[in-house]
Amino acid sequence: MSSNDFNHFHEKTMKNISLSLAVALSIVMAVIGIGTGYWLTPQYSLSMYDKNSMDLGQADKWVDLRYLDGMIAHHRGAILLAEKASISQRTEIRNLCKEILKNEPVAIAELYQWKKEWYGDRRKVRDPQVANLGSSDSKLDLRFLNALIAHHENGVRMTREIRLKSSRSEVLDNADAVELFLKGGLGMLREWRKEWYNVIDTNPYL
Repeated sequence: MSSNDFNHFHEKTMKNISLSLAVALSIVMAVIGIGTGYWLTPQYSLSMYDKNSMDLGQADKWVDLRYLDGMIAHHRGAILLAEKASISQRTEIRNLCKEILKNEPVAIAELYQWKKEWYGDRRKVRDPQVANLGSSDSKLDLRFLNALIAHHENGVRMTREIRLKSSRSEVLDNADAVELFLKGGLGMLREWRKEWYNVIDTNPYL
């Protein structure tokens, strides 16, 4: 799949989601920790973030709020990380970063509106800590792809959890749309990583 195909897929997906559910489903969220595996292999994702941090807690009246806050952090992390990766020498990566920086603020505004309408909550979500991608060397794009793949897998975990705990149709529809996009994106990211760096997932989460 070419970068143009990926951008077309992204645009089509965004258009298929109703305005009330519009979430810029572009890539990336907070990824914490740097290690040897992070720089060179896909296996780093097993230890890069605390999986317990994605626990949305009990299926109580606040679970949707915790999901909204998690998704806001998700999108803010995308913005912060895309800013770092914009120095890439590859057109595909730079175009992807542009899409992220264009769409994520729209997603964040929608989520904040839900927070306000449903919970009267106007509080800002704290920015997540994101991985330092380093300088624009031959491994920059690999580090970026590794972070995106870990992000996608983590995002799918969150959407699957909220579907077991929420009863709000807007949230359930949002989780379906997010997971659909993330699973589609995983294929593209792994294809790029294999083509550019000959790195193949030996035991992919999805």
